[in-house]
Amino acid sequence: MFWLLEAKALSRTQVIMSTFVTISADNKNSDIINNGFLIMKNVEMSLSSYNPDAKIFLLNKDLHVNLDKYSYEALLLSKKYYNETDGYFDITIGSITKDLYRFGLDERIATKQELKDAKTGIRALRFDEKEAFIDKGIKVDLGGMGKGFGVDKVAEFFRKKNIKDATIAASGDIRCLSTCKVEVQNPFAEDDYLLSFETIKDDLGISTSGNYNRYVISTKNNHLIDPKTKKPQTKFISITLIGDISSSDLDAYATASSVMPLKKAYGFLDKIGVAYIILQSDKKLVISDNISKYAKNLVKHDTVKNQPTCIEYKNQEEKK
Repeated sequence: MFWLLEAKALSRTQVIMSTFVTISADNKNSDIINNGFLIMKNVEMSLSSYNPDAKIFLLNKDLHVNLDKYSYEALLLSKKYYNETDGYFDITIGSITKDLYRFGLDERIATKQELKDAKTGIRALRFDEKEAFIDKGIKVDLGGMGKGFGVDKVAEFFRKKNIKDATIAASGDIRCLSTCKVEVQNPFAEDDYLLSFETIKDDLGISTSGNYNRYVISTKNNHLIDPKTKKPQTKFISITLIGDISSSDLDAYATASSVMPLKKAYGFLDKIGVAYIILQSDKKLVISDNISKYAKNLVKHDTVKNQPTCIEYKNQEEKK
């Protein structure tokens, strides 16, 4: 979902959490980057709903699991995000995203009756620092914040090691510990970009949620499920958030706003004060005015296929 343009002295890529994770640093000690990958793998072993040895997989399978520090913290954060987003960030949609829809080689689309009957509900999840329980029929899916959470843990390690010039990228989630230049992928062409910008502050996060990477047959059957209607969202093509809050927060807020009604999504994002670049389903590109707090040299790619119909710079002060 992003391309980072600057090359650091050392850069490595591995497949972790079902995506490409790239860690780059201006540091000749390769052990620093290797330790970053190890942290991402440890996060995966806590939060994955695919790996049969992971804590969340075991919770979904056995309806009970003993938690480790990462899984407990992630569940605690997820409860916070549920409350902050009026329930639009709900990790119990796993019964839909894990069972009823299948993306990739074994494709499957949920029927209307299956969606109606699907069990969801945050009250069906109970946990403390040591263990977690879920009701039968409930499944937990931390995909809406897990990559951002992993990026945060690597960034925390780098800060402790006094590594100040590094980037951690996991698909649509990036942390730039120094300034960086970023290109946002064109949703209509994998080898093209929509626009580019340069960050102007150290330690910024960038997170994108989009309906164009994981879907069955068409983007109308995408992986972003509105927990209120139990259906895939159709209002946004992509939402990119930029801010100095944690990458886990940005990841979760991008996920939640993607499934909100249009007006509610903008109201929520304006309230939390992050900058955003939003491509609506009607191809209107909306950019918040406060992006100048975080980025400069914003350039739209003129050769983008299926160009946005128009660009709107949204004055967030109008709502205050």
